[in-house]
Amino acid sequence: MSQVSLDKFAVVVALAASCSIATAGSGAAAVMTKYFDLSSPAFRDGAMLPKKFAGANPANKNCDGQNVSPALKWSNVPNGTKSFAIVFQDTTGRAPLGVVHWLAYDIPATKAGLKEGEASAPSSEFKVGKSTVNQPAYFGPCPPIGDKPHPYIFTLIATDLAPGTLNAGMTREELAAALNGHILGATGLISRYGH
Repeated sequence: MSQVSLDKFAVVVALAASCSIATAGSGAAAVMTKYFDLSSPAFRDGAMLPKKFAGANPANKNCDGQNVSPALKWSNVPNGTKSFAIVFQDTTGRAPLGVVHWLAYDIPATKAGLKEGEASAPSSEFKVGKSTVNQPAYFGPCPPIGDKPHPYIFTLIATDLAPGTLNAGMTREELAAALNGHILGATGLISRYGH
């Protein structure tokens, strides 16, 4: 993964974030009233992720969880949204590029969230991309024991692409390139995890 492609992804997400306002008042001095939002009933934004949502791998002492995907819900979706994409990554793991734990996309706009455990296995409702750890579904945090808790960021992207448009198995950079010009908004949720 090159620094150029990582920068391109950062630019696409930053541009998406700038479009994340779903509703604004009218007139020249419009007042922002509602925002495209991502939340979870399992943890507050910026809080520690409960252990059951961490990765599970008996061969890796750092993966001491149950690998259950947390419930996610979103609201105030941008007008014209046809599908969503989710990127879940540890921005400090394996510096300088980070670790992609989960990529999901072609999520239909009819969904307002994901239930707990829904992303822990492959789904017939959406596609999964290629994560750093080569898992076909959500794979939770596995930071090194002794590290300060790592930030794990869920980024939800609203797109104008109809479900079924994108290829399965894309990398983060391929997904960013495919979404370029099709992003209606983005929002994030930060969790932390450590041992």
